[in-house]
This record gives sequence, C-alpha cells and structure tokens, in this order.
Amino acid sequence: MSVFDFFEGFSQVLLEVTLALLPLTLLFFILQFWLLKFPKKKVYVIIKGILLTLIGTALFLQGVYMGFLPVGEVMGKTIGALKHKWLVIPVGFVVGFVAVFAEPAVRVLGYEVEKASGGYIPQQLILYTISLGVAFSVALAMARILYGIPLLYIVIPGYVLAFIMARYSTSSFVAIAFDSGTVATGPMTVTFILALALGVAAAIEGRNPMVEGFGLVALVALSPILAVLTLGLLYRRKEKEIEREISEL
Repeated sequence: MSVFDFFEGFSQVLLEVTLALLPLTLLFFILQFWLLKFPKKKVYVIIKGILLTLIGTALFLQGVYMGFLPVGEVMGKTIGALKHKWLVIPVGFVVGFVAVFAEPAVRVLGYEVEKASGGYIPQQLILYTISLGVAFSVALAMARILYGIPLLYIVIPGYVLAFIMARYSTSSFVAIAFDSGTVATGPMTVTFILALALGVAAAIEGRNPMVEGFGLVALVALSPILAVLTLGLLYRRKEKEIEREISEL
C-alpha cells in the first residue's frame, strides 16, 4: 500500500471534521465579538489550535478507518474461529483495556479531574479505573456473544446498580462517573472494539452479527460509571476513616 492509498477518502473525512468543528468555531467568534473581547494575540493562538484540531482529528479518523476497523474485524473473525472459543473473553479484556487506555478523551477527563480536585483524584487513577471498567465490560460482551446472553439481562441490572451506588457515593464522583461513560465511547474504543465484536459474532456459528455484535457500546458506556462509582465509595470510606481518626485525637 502506497502513501496515496492510505489517504484514499481523506477529503470526505476532512469535510466531516470541518462540518463538526464549524458550529463551535462560529460560536466562539460570535462570543468573541459580543462578550469575550480577547486580545488579538490570544485569538490567533486559538485559531491555530482550531486548525491543529482540524488536521489532527482528520488524520486520526483516517487512521482509524484505514487501520483499526479492518484489523479489529480480522482479529474478531480469527479469534472466533479458534477451537477454544472461550479465548475471546480474555482477549476482549486485554483489547478493552488498551483501547480505552489510548483514548484521548479519557486522558482529557483525567487531567481535568486532577486539576479540578487539586490533585486529590490523580489523573492516572481515573485512567486506570475507566480502562479496567471497560476491560471487564468487553470481556462480558464477548461472553454474551459466545453464550447468547440477552443484552437486557446485563444492561438493566447494571443501570439499577449504578443508581443504587450513586445514592451512597459523593456528588463529585457521581458527576465524574456519568461523564466517564460518555468519554469512554470515543473513536478509538467504538471503532476497534465494535469491529472486533462484529468479527467474533460473524465467526461463531448461529450468531447474528446484527443482533449479537451490536449493543457493545451500551456496555462500554455503563462500565466506567460503575467503576468510577466504586472508586467514589472507596474514597468515601477512606474519608470516614480519616475523620474518625481525627475525632479520636
């Protein structure tokens, strides 16, 4: 494959990214003339940032379409065709972890949480928590495809558990948890893991990829919520122990 083959369809990707960024860019300029009144130097820096975002996002998505989608599907079909089909479960765990660990939006969330909490909640802790949560959900999704478990048997109890845990967690972690469910379903995670699930469903006899392969994004969105809420409960327990020790002094 030549370099020109890699950029096949790039113009369409560039157009899609431009249209996606256009409303936000227009809104910034409207607010700039109306309320913000930033100095010209800062406006130039922001414009450069927008252009870099445009180019970087377009190149990133082109790489996803050219690399991650085909590789994920081939991996799914290959693993699903193995004699020991249970191997799709640990493979799904590993793939889920590394895909989310490389997700840019998750890293941004971790950075913002660490900054907003003054370092009380470290960025790496959020990153590992969300990655482990998604890893478990992808492994569960592979088991669902392998054994034909209905999606609603997992999603409904999962959200019921999430609302129960939210009742006993702190408001800060509840907010972080539900945001983490959104950022975890970014382009890295959705494209690669969804292609993997479709490949596995297509390779296993008696499984319909249109039925079994989809629904994975719902699990990926749910698992970080449960993982971060669990972290919040651990933090709350730690805070109570510290308060108890202080009161005993």
